[in-house]
Amino acid sequence: MIIEMGLSGFLFLFILVTFLTSGAFFYKYGDVDSDDRLQKINNDPKKFKMSIVLLLISSVSVIALTAILFIIFSPYNLILGVVWTIFRIGEGLVLIYNEKISWNLINTARQYSVTSGAEKNVLSDLGRSIFQTLNYRFVFSQFLFGIGTLTYSIVFVTYGAVPPIIGWLGLVAGILVVLGNGTQLAKRSFKSLNLFGGLLMILFEVIFGGWLLFSSII
Repeated sequence: MIIEMGLSGFLFLFILVTFLTSGAFFYKYGDVDSDDRLQKINNDPKKFKMSIVLLLISSVSVIALTAILFIIFSPYNLILGVVWTIFRIGEGLVLIYNEKISWNLINTARQYSVTSGAEKNVLSDLGRSIFQTLNYRFVFSQFLFGIGTLTYSIVFVTYGAVPPIIGWLGLVAGILVVLGNGTQLAKRSFKSLNLFGGLLMILFEVIFGGWLLFSSII
């Protein structure tokens, strides 16, 4: 299991880096200013494409990581292993679909930049609708992500598969992410809950990924 642990630790950190880099590079969820975003996409389509490619790599890596975590930790509890695999693969597939739709925004942005008047307003409304749908699906994917993390954290805490602090950190982070994104799906968003849950989840993934990677080396 040493190779699997090292690879899963690397993927935890790799997914985090590629996702955050994509946001810093260009693409960010949450923004629905259609006119501004369509114009930016048209102004620098190469940068936009690179951002989407990074997101796609991150999403595919989520599915690979899920399979490896199943190999490592499902012997502790097969049922929970199946549960987290379903939810985290679901997360990855939703994100991949989002990235496919996002790629098509290049054509919408190009049309938007060369039109005016009523047609431009129509394309602006279309872009806004697409961005809102992308954001909604992203929130749903993070809800699935929270359930998946919560599930394998239960295994960690119950069976002592990892150091207790990591298991409990994942448990708390998973609960907060599920609650934060669940309330957002229900149109009752609590920004502080989402922010704290997200930061705690990043901390969990850095510590857990680092532990897996370090354990495989020694």
